[in-house]
Amino acid sequence: MTIRTSQTLLLPLAMAVALAACSKKEEAAPAATTAATAPAATGFTLDESTLPAYNTFKVSDLDSSVDACSDFGGYVNGKWLAANEIPGDRTSWGVDSILVERSIAVQHQLAEQIAALQNPTGIEKIVGDFWATGMDEARINAQGLEPLKADLAAIDALTDATSIARYLRDSAARGDNVLFDFSPQADFKDSSMNIAYAAQGGLGLPDKTYYFDADKADKLQAYQAHVAKVLELSGVAAADAAKQAAEVVKFETRLAKASRSSVELSRDVELYYNPVTLAEADRLTPNFSWTEFFKSQGVTAPEKFSLAMPAFHQEVSKALADTDPSVWRAYLRFHTVDEASPYLADNFVQESYAFYSKTLNGQKEMKPRWKRVLGSIENGAGEAFGQLYVKVAFPTESKAKMEGLVKNLAAALKERIEHLDWMSAETKAKAIAKWETFTPKIGYPDKWRDWSGLQTGRDSYLANVRAANAFNYKWNLAKIGQPVDKTEWGMTPQTVNAYYNPLQNEIVFPAAILQPPFFDPDADDALNYGAIGGVIGHEMTHGYDDQGSRFGPTGNFENWWTEADAKGFAERTRKLVHQFDQYKVGDQHVNGTLTLGENIADLGGLATAYDALQKATAGQPDPMIDGLSRDQRFFASYATSWRSKTTPETAKVRLATDPHAPDQFRVVGPPTNLPAFAAAYKCEAGKPMAARGDAQVLIW
Repeated sequence: MTIRTSQTLLLPLAMAVALAACSKKEEAAPAATTAATAPAATGFTLDESTLPAYNTFKVSDLDSSVDACSDFGGYVNGKWLAANEIPGDRTSWGVDSILVERSIAVQHQLAEQIAALQNPTGIEKIVGDFWATGMDEARINAQGLEPLKADLAAIDALTDATSIARYLRDSAARGDNVLFDFSPQADFKDSSMNIAYAAQGGLGLPDKTYYFDADKADKLQAYQAHVAKVLELSGVAAADAAKQAAEVVKFETRLAKASRSSVELSRDVELYYNPVTLAEADRLTPNFSWTEFFKSQGVTAPEKFSLAMPAFHQEVSKALADTDPSVWRAYLRFHTVDEASPYLADNFVQESYAFYSKTLNGQKEMKPRWKRVLGSIENGAGEAFGQLYVKVAFPTESKAKMEGLVKNLAAALKERIEHLDWMSAETKAKAIAKWETFTPKIGYPDKWRDWSGLQTGRDSYLANVRAANAFNYKWNLAKIGQPVDKTEWGMTPQTVNAYYNPLQNEIVFPAAILQPPFFDPDADDALNYGAIGGVIGHEMTHGYDDQGSRFGPTGNFENWWTEADAKGFAERTRKLVHQFDQYKVGDQHVNGTLTLGENIADLGGLATAYDALQKATAGQPDPMIDGLSRDQRFFASYATSWRSKTTPETAKVRLATDPHAPDQFRVVGPPTNLPAFAAAYKCEAGKPMAARGDAQVLIW
C-alpha cells in the first residue's frame, strides 16, 4: 500500500527529492514558476473504460459473522482481503494501491500520446523523451555499461584521501552523492529562509539495524551477495567481486554504527538541526572540507548550515584517512552502478529487482517496463507531468468541495482544542494561534515550475534520468540563502498521498488522492467525512503530534507549552505508545515509539472528522442507508480507507523503518479509543474495540 506519509518531518522528504546528475545547461538560480490555471481542455484524450475501477465501501463487504466490537477490521475488510491477492508486481495491495494503479494508467495513456507528438516542446518534450528512451529496450541493452564508463574510470583513478574527497565533491556537484544527503530546507529558527542541511546517508540497506540485528542477518548476507553480483556485472572478476563485497559491507557497517536509527530520526526532529559555520564544520571533519564542498557545489559560503548527525560526518572524515583507497573504490563503484541499474541493460535491471524488490520486500514479479519508466518520469520531472495530469483527471468541482471539507474540519479541530480538559488556557491560546495559520493546499500548485532549463533527448535513457536529477539538484541548491517559496509542493498532483509540513504549517492533498473511496463529490457525508475527512484531520493533527507540536505558528522550532501541559501531553502519548506496542504482526510487535506521531495524528484526525460530521449534519434526520446509521457508515468508511495487505517481507521492513503502524492497526487503534464508535456499534464494556478508563487514550 502507498503509505500516506503525512510527514511531521518534512526534512527527509525534501532531501529525498533533491536528486542529482548532470545536464548540458545548468541554472544558476531557481527556475521561474508560472501561474497555474484550473484544469482546461487539452489535445489529449482519456479512455476511462481502461482505467481500474474504484474500490469503494459497499455494505455487501461487511462480514456479519464477525463482531464489529471485537474485530472491526475483520468486520469491514475481512471479506475483501480474503478475496483479493497482492498482484505479482507489487508488495502490497489495497484501496491506495488501486488509486495508484489508476493514476499510472492515466499517465500511461498521456505518455504514449505525448511521445507520439511531432516536434514537441516544453514539458511535452521532456515527458516524451523520457518515455521514448525508457521504452527503447533494444537500445538500452545494446548500450550495456557504456553510459557509466567515464564514471567508473574516474573511480578507478582514485589513489588517496585527497583524490577521494575531490571525487566526492565533484560527483555531488553532478548530483551523484552516495555518502550523505545535502539539500535546502527552511531554517528551524527562521522558517522564512532556506539554509543547507547535510544529513547522514551512505547505506544500501533500509536502516542501521539491518547491519547488526540477528533477525535481519539473512538480509545482510543477501545484500553482500548482491553487492558482489553488481560488481561482477560491472566488470570485476567473480573472485575479486566477492572479496570487494565483503569490504563494502564492512565499510557500510562502520557507517551504520555512526548513524542514527529510523526510530531516533522519527522521534527527535531536532537531530536534523545542528547549525554550524563552515570553519566549525571543517574542524569537525578535517579530512573533508565543507568550505571546498560548498564552493564545488556552486553555493555561496553561508554564515551557517545544519551539519545534522555530526558523528556520522566525523566517521566519514576518519574513513577518508584510515580506509584503504581500494575499499573506497569498491564502495563507490558498487553504488554508482547499483543506483544506475534500473536504467541500464536487462541484466542490471534484473539484479536490482532480485534484491531490492524480491528478496527485501517479497515482490514476486518485476513491474512491467512501462510502469518503471513512468516511475522515472515521476522521480525526475513529476511536477511537469502533473500539469498535464490534472487537466484530464481532476475535476474543478472536486477542489471546491474539498475546500469546504477542510474548513469544516478546521472548525471542529479548533473546538476540540478549546474544550480540552487537560490543557491550560495559556497553552490553548498558543495552540489556537497555530491553528489560525494553517495553510491548506488542494489538488495542484498555484504556480507551476518552469522546466525550460532541462535538456533531454532521444539518445539515452540514463542520460535523461541524470539530466533531470542534475536539473533538480541545481534548482534546489539555488534556494540556499533565499526566502522560502511557500507556493512549492513536496508532492506531485498524481501522487496518492498527503502530507503536513511543520516548517510552513501547511497541509497538502494532491489531486490523485481526491478520488473514491477517499473523496467522492456524489457520496453521502458519512463516507466523505470518514475517509478523506480522516485524512484531513490526520494532517491537521500532525501540527500537534509529538514532533509537529515543537513548531510554532510561523513554522519556527520553538517551545510554546507550559511545563505542566508538556508533562500531561507526554503522559497521554505514553499510553498510546503502550497501546500500539501490544499489536503484533506474526511474532513481531509494532513499535509504538517509532509510530507515535502517526498514531497521534490518526487518533486526533478521526475524532476531529467525527465532530465535523456531526456539525455538518446537525438537525438532519439520519438517512439509515443500507440499514446502517450515519455514524456506522462513517466508521466503516474510515476502515475501508485503510483496506490493504502486504507481503511478509515488506511488513518486516516497515516494522523496522516505517513511522506508520501497519494498516490493520490503523483501522482498529483510533476507533477503540472513541466513545462514539462504541455507541455507534453498541459495544459493551470489556469488548476489544471499546476501551474504557485507563485503557482509553484521548489526546486531541
